[in-house]
Amino acid sequence: MIFDLHPLHPNFGVEILGTDVTRPLTAAQIREIRAAFETHSLLLFRGHPIDDARQLAFSKYFGEPQISFSGNQTGGTHFSRQSNIDPETDALLPLDHKQMVYQSGNVMWHSDSSYRESGSLCSILSAREVTPEGGHTEFVSQRAAWEALPAERQQALEGRFAIHSIVHSRNLIAPNLLTEAQEKEIPAARHALVKVNPVNRRKSLFLGAHASHIEDMPVEEGQALLRELLELATRKTEIYSHKWEIGDVIVWDNRCMLHRATPFDVTRHRRLLQRTTVPGDASDHAVL
Repeated sequence: MIFDLHPLHPNFGVEILGTDVTRPLTAAQIREIRAAFETHSLLLFRGHPIDDARQLAFSKYFGEPQISFSGNQTGGTHFSRQSNIDPETDALLPLDHKQMVYQSGNVMWHSDSSYRESGSLCSILSAREVTPEGGHTEFVSQRAAWEALPAERQQALEGRFAIHSIVHSRNLIAPNLLTEAQEKEIPAARHALVKVNPVNRRKSLFLGAHASHIEDMPVEEGQALLRELLELATRKTEIYSHKWEIGDVIVWDNRCMLHRATPFDVTRHRRLLQRTTVPGDASDHAVL
């Protein structure tokens, strides 16, 4: 082992000690980080204050980052700015600003880019400015949720597909938040309800706020099943809640993890996290 690993939760997540992601990594370091990613699903690097250029370079160890959705104020770049700060004036954004309303959906459990056909391999989130209280990010493992199901429930879920839509999730917080052009930009995507990791073959549920219904099931029945599974996955004992410090960098596996933002006083405290997201591919999103 090149690095020391410190567990964050019994079911997932490690802090990686003994590396510096602000500098280029060797091939051996990259291999070990990727192996830890496949095994533990979430990687924390503390004390690594990075700028956009270095974050982009680090993200490319996992793949080419996708261009962010135009519904976010940084749409059209590799970054999705998670912040209550106006990038032009450096002032706090008002509560009714469209970006603040859009970001309010982040308090729902979700998997980044599950509304895209390619889904996402991982997200990389770095802390640039943090709040003195609140503003944590919480994570749960959908692998652990799958493994908690009895065999007969697992068998009933295999082979089913859910429809994921950014329009669905944003309509839950503000109907008609997205323009017609934005709605057409990313149509709904179809994903297996049970995913299989292509490296270690571990199975996982694939849920989240973007999942609107289950294919070939009555809508209300499918939505009830999605809610039931989400409640199982997000039980309090299953959550790792991360309190951000400046220089924290977290990488997580969107194929098997859910996450959500937690509130803070956006009218008093500044917060800036920068996210890059690496898309998946057919092998990353293998289906049964």
